[in-house]
Amino acid sequence: MKKEQVLNQAVADLSQFATVIHQAHWYMRGNGFLTMHPKMDELMDEVNDWLDEIAERLITIGGSPYSTLQEFADNTKIEDEKGSYDKSMTDHLETILKGYRYIQGLAEEGIEAADDEDDAVTEDIFIGIKGAVEKKIWMLTAQLGRAPEIN
Repeated sequence: MKKEQVLNQAVADLSQFATVIHQAHWYMRGNGFLTMHPKMDELMDEVNDWLDEIAERLITIGGSPYSTLQEFADNTKIEDEKGSYDKSMTDHLETILKGYRYIQGLAEEGIEAADDEDDAVTEDIFIGIKGAVEKKIWMLTAQLGRAPEIN
């Protein structure tokens, strides 16, 4: 994939992922609520910051980021599912962890595409996101009582 394609894929996926996290924020109940509910705000803020940085980079290099809900829905590779109070706190965290693992892989694609096209700035953006995502994977898996298993 070309770097512009990876950047736009990231726009769609980060938009969807912010919604997935927001859904967990709204629908979580149970043990850990008092700490995990505000943590979701932090996660959403960070994902939205990445989204803005990626979209602005795409514009800077002459691209056009997706900008409608329909474009996000049509192009994201992150699954959509209806919110439910029946999900446990663990289920919500597993869903978010799955999203972070996907974003980790997408960041790796972005790093490779940017390197292939000698775009150190885009590569640096994806490297920063990958490092932050790996830290979130570590934290979420630790919360779930497991090792991060980061490759």
